[in-house]
Amino acid sequence: MNTEELREYCLQKPFTEEGMPFDKDVLVFKVGGKIFLLTSLEQGNRFNAKCDPERAIELREQFSEVQPGYHMNKEHWNTVFMDGSLTRKQLCEIIDHSYELILNSLPKKIKAELLG
Repeated sequence: MNTEELREYCLQKPFTEEGMPFDKDVLVFKVGGKIFLLTSLEQGNRFNAKCDPERAIELREQFSEVQPGYHMNKEHWNTVFMDGSLTRKQLCEIIDHSYELILNSLPKKIKAELLG
């Protein structure tokens, strides 16, 4: 998966917004105003995704491509390298998990606005 494929996959998720709130290098994907994924356009071979703390540990132990989140809360975020070692399916599962964590953590009012 490359950066453009990552972008296309994230934007397929309902209610996803993209932006560059930090600088011209960091592409951010949000749902309900909360970040579920960040990636560097310069270094395009990795992304940060939110993760359940127990699952984060499991993924890090199982895959060397999954590291504690760079510049993030390392308990809740992973940096995931897209160097070809993880399959597209595995990468999508990590992205899906992050999106669902954020969507499920949104306040009821925001969820109601999104989901109608």
